[in-house]
Formats: sequence, C-alpha cells, structure tokens
Amino acid sequence: MPAEQITSPDDNRIADYRALTDVELRTRWEPPNGLFIAEGELVIRRAVRAGYRLRSVLVDEKRVDQLAGLPGDAPFYAAPPPVLESITGFHVHRGVLASFHRKPALTVQDVLHDKRRIAVLEGLNTHTNLGALFRSAAAFGMDAVVLSPDCADPLYRRAVRVSMGEVFAIPYAKAADWLGALDEIKAAGFTLLAMTPADDSVPLQRLSSAQRARPAVLLGAEGPGLTTRALAASDVRVAIPMHRGVDSLNVATAAAVAFWELSRED
Repeated sequence: MPAEQITSPDDNRIADYRALTDVELRTRWEPPNGLFIAEGELVIRRAVRAGYRLRSVLVDEKRVDQLAGLPGDAPFYAAPPPVLESITGFHVHRGVLASFHRKPALTVQDVLHDKRRIAVLEGLNTHTNLGALFRSAAAFGMDAVVLSPDCADPLYRRAVRVSMGEVFAIPYAKAADWLGALDEIKAAGFTLLAMTPADDSVPLQRLSSAQRARPAVLLGAEGPGLTTRALAASDVRVAIPMHRGVDSLNVATAAAVAFWELSRED
C-alpha cells in the first residue's frame, strides 16, 4: 500500500516509535498499550508468520519497496533518515520498524501442557542475554520458557532483535507466583535442573536418563545466579565443567551449552 509521509517527529501517527532507546519509558508504554516494536525485515516477517497482528510500519523513505507482501490493513509510514532518528532516538541501521499487537498472555499451565523440555529463568533482566537465550532455545529444541516476575520483557525491541525473531517461535509465560510456579513445573513431571557452579553440582553430561527425560533448565541472572529459594526448590544442581580456572559462563552461553547437551540424543 502507498506509504504516508512523516516529516516531523512530533506527528501523533508515529507515537508508538518515539524514544525507543529509553527502556523505562518503553516499559511503561508498550505492555500497558498491548504493543511491541520489531526491527528489521527478517524479524518483522517472522512476527507476521507467527500470527502477531501489525499495528503500523515505519521505514526509511528509501526502503519503501522492501516490505512488499506485508498485510495491507495497517498504516505504512515513511520518513527521511534524520526524521527517523529524531523519532526513535538512534540510527535505524536497517531502516525498517514495525509496531505489533501483543497476543494474550499465556499462563504457566498453558506452556507446560504437552511439553518435553523447558527453560526456566529467574531474574534475567538483561535484554541481550534474554534474546540470545531464546534464540538458543529455539535452535536446540526447547519447547517453552517460564520466566520469574522480575525477568525482562521478551518482546522488548532489543530482546526481539538479538533473538532474530525467535522469541516468536517459543511459547513463554511470566509467573505471578514464582515459587508456586516452580512447584507447578515439578508437579507436571519435569525435573528441575538448577544451573550453578556449586561444589555439590552434578556435571551436565553425567545426568541420568531419568533426569534428562523431561528437563526444566533453571537459570539465574548474570552475576548473582539463582536465589537460595530457587536452588532449594530444584531437584538437581547441575554444572558445566570448566577448564583453566574459569568459574562461570555468560548465562546465554551456559544456556546454549545446556540446551544442546539435553537435546543431542534426538
């Protein structure tokens, strides 16, 4: 459909895209208004394929033809690069943004149904780590993700971008009652595997067949790791063996190693 020209960052038609680098503002704006922002053609097309409904598209005026074939019932806006940067607060490298409607939130029970392997995240509040973790979860066959109440938003722009849109491929739920959710996961037949470098941890590759049958990989935030309550709720403490005195890995890297190990017999 023909693009509508935007010549001012104050144009109310593009309110969804203002100040995209302001995390606090976006946190207050996006979830309450039921929207999220996707960046880049590949990510936008993956969101459409995953069933997310477009609210609008905003592109560099030189890239208007790049998004042919998108649903035509959403407004399509184009702006010159200086205006685009004034709107968003950064140079839009790929020159393509879209605003989407969020889907209704899933419950923990929703995402546990009929699943074999899941990731369980406590306090993971760095969007880049969260996005990378979702990408690894999709790549290595994890079926769902459960997040604690204080985890970052998987649909925040940076998380979506780092995941390359794979946040759309994995069902996830944010638990309201965290310890209750851990109990619910175990009651559903999963073995809760707490990733920790503690001395009493079992090396990842030495988990028994029973422990590997329906794993729920529990990971904590970068730095503090899992809380004592989460560790106490787990069934098994698990570590990735290290060399040369390295004591831990970035949480997204550790997650990728664990997901791969638990999926390699498929």
